[in-house]
Amino acid sequence: MLRKSNAEEEEEEEKMTHSHRLSVVLAGGGTAGHVNPLIATALALREQVPGADITAVGTTSGLETALVPAAGFALDMIPRVPLPRHLNKDLVMLPKSFLSAVRAAQDVLRSRDADVLVGFGGYVSTPMYYAAHKLGIPFIVHEGNARPGLANKIGARWANVVALTFASTKLHAHKGETLSIGLPLKSSVTALAQRDVRERLRTEAIAEWGFDPQKKTLLVTGGSSGALHINEVVSASSELLVRAGIQVLHITGKGKDEPVRDIARSYPEGSYVVLDYLNDMSKAYAVADAIITRAGAGMVAEVSALGIPAVFVPLPIGNGEQALNAQDVVRGGGALMVRNEEFSESWVNEHVVPLMDDAVLTRMRSRAQAVSSIDAAHNLASIITEVAR
Repeated sequence: MLRKSNAEEEEEEEKMTHSHRLSVVLAGGGTAGHVNPLIATALALREQVPGADITAVGTTSGLETALVPAAGFALDMIPRVPLPRHLNKDLVMLPKSFLSAVRAAQDVLRSRDADVLVGFGGYVSTPMYYAAHKLGIPFIVHEGNARPGLANKIGARWANVVALTFASTKLHAHKGETLSIGLPLKSSVTALAQRDVRERLRTEAIAEWGFDPQKKTLLVTGGSSGALHINEVVSASSELLVRAGIQVLHITGKGKDEPVRDIARSYPEGSYVVLDYLNDMSKAYAVADAIITRAGAGMVAEVSALGIPAVFVPLPIGNGEQALNAQDVVRGGGALMVRNEEFSESWVNEHVVPLMDDAVLTRMRSRAQAVSSIDAAHNLASIITEVAR
């Protein structure tokens, strides 16, 4: 028998390696709440299984169209099929539209030779769950919020694993396993778990914003769009905060900074620093001893995992989802929560000022970290490889 050349052996080995390469499809799009955990998981998976084929699936109208390619991952598209809330033409067309989306989802799974699907909710996930179920491909549902969305409720019927951000979330795998793992976080956030990284960024923040390293720093943010009521209450409470030796980093939201700046100008430099927007929150987190903020799932997961004691002021509109997001860490003693209408100068004086005590902060830090894992992305990546076997 003729001996194969080295080139032939290498080519055959490459083919064998490729034929056994793990193929993972990740579905989730629309908002940052779905896309960011997807990308964090994809990055962790690429780190754990360097040769894996990783594909994201979204629609043409979501943030994934920009964020996923920028992160270096392939993106396939399927039709966007929202569930109409009222009797209209869209509802009449829903069965046909949904079946079309499911067929497109099946095409993606077949073309990618998917070993496993991971869904993060949203419009794109529902047809992907149906497609995977029909093709017999195992899949994982990750729910980012305390109140599960419709797509993940449907997916939980057949999922091999339902992975939860918050332990209290009322969503369970009907036939598979239900695990509480936390929210897959951006690498810029998880890096802060390393003491040297956090200290370096804290030093930079102190120098950039003129803070006193011996004083406690309170971070205030209503998210990228800001929160007018939080801005008004904290700026009105600024005198008592500064008098108590607490320095403030206040991120107001774009276009909402001038009224706060007008008040901040009356204090010594570094006592009350105002920004309208901060693209990367890492430096702000690194310098923060405590935070006042809304209670979106991402924010709750990030500050809890980093052990930053929080005062959550849930958004007063919607379905009460933000209050649910915060309830686990509040019950665990790692945060306080106050209703938007009860958040006032007197509340700040009675609750925020005492919170900035060393002993209180130390206790709340450890309790917050006990509720939310910093390693959720890597934990989910490990679950993915197990389910794919």
